[in-house]
Amino acid sequence: MIELRHLRYAVTVADEGHVTRAAERLGIQQPPLSQQIAKLEAMVGAPLFTRLPRGVELTDAGRIFIERARAILGDVDLAVEAARRHALGEQGRLAIGLTSSSAFHPLVTTAIRALGERSPEVTITLEETNTPDLVAAMHSGLVDVAFIRSPRNQEAGLTISRILEEDMLVALPERHPLAIAAHRSSSPIALSRLANEAFILYRRPTGPGLYDGIIAACLSAGFSPNVRHEAPRLLSTLGLVAAGLGISIIPASMAQLGTMGVAYLPLDTGNDLTAPLYLAHRSGRPSGPLRLFLDIIGRESRSFSRRPGQT
Repeated sequence: MIELRHLRYAVTVADEGHVTRAAERLGIQQPPLSQQIAKLEAMVGAPLFTRLPRGVELTDAGRIFIERARAILGDVDLAVEAARRHALGEQGRLAIGLTSSSAFHPLVTTAIRALGERSPEVTITLEETNTPDLVAAMHSGLVDVAFIRSPRNQEAGLTISRILEEDMLVALPERHPLAIAAHRSSSPIALSRLANEAFILYRRPTGPGLYDGIIAACLSAGFSPNVRHEAPRLLSTLGLVAAGLGISIIPASMAQLGTMGVAYLPLDTGNDLTAPLYLAHRSGRPSGPLRLFLDIIGRESRSFSRRPGQT
């Protein structure tokens, strides 16, 4: 059977035009090299070299063989390089999942940008949907890693880590009395002052963690919130707030959207109400791009956890 070493031997002899010099370049003795070339010619069924008094030259069959041998060795080198770069996270594909609220956290955008700058040949695809769908997509292999707000349980086959927590804000119609009063005071609003408000919340089946956290915080503040409307996405809740249909409580990072008609005010909840951000990915040996992305997230999350507004 012809092996890659036979191809390298033949190509080196062809390059040098001399068996002894080729042996020196390959780091082997001349007699074994001559024996391997003879075996290769026997396997091919035709002489590849014409022996001359001071070297060798290719036969017509040898020229054809060496041309193909160079291409094969080149393909092998490319395959090795591609595998190496993928292992280092420099090439490949990474499918990143986002919930509608996590997509706006600066940690997420910073980490994705850092991956793009570090490995521009990695193809990044984004999938924005709710946590249950992202969990299913990770199990099926459609998504490699996801930023989620509310893992229901520790999912078998997934590694889920809390990477940070952020404050929550109250979103009100800009003409709301509390929003108008806030222009005169920068003090956070006590959650109990929202007891008589109509709440607009992110639909529970798709975001149980945030939903349940808000309900629990309100009960701790002494009232059961009047949930008048629910929306499939947090962005949709802001649209309803802008329409004057009620108030909502959202992760602080979403305030950067600056939705027209909405005012964002800080809440005083004694840190009982925060928005955790989790990172989830399939357990086991990560691909090169995923391993690099996890390293970036680890570095960036430590930086963000030291910034104001993170709890």
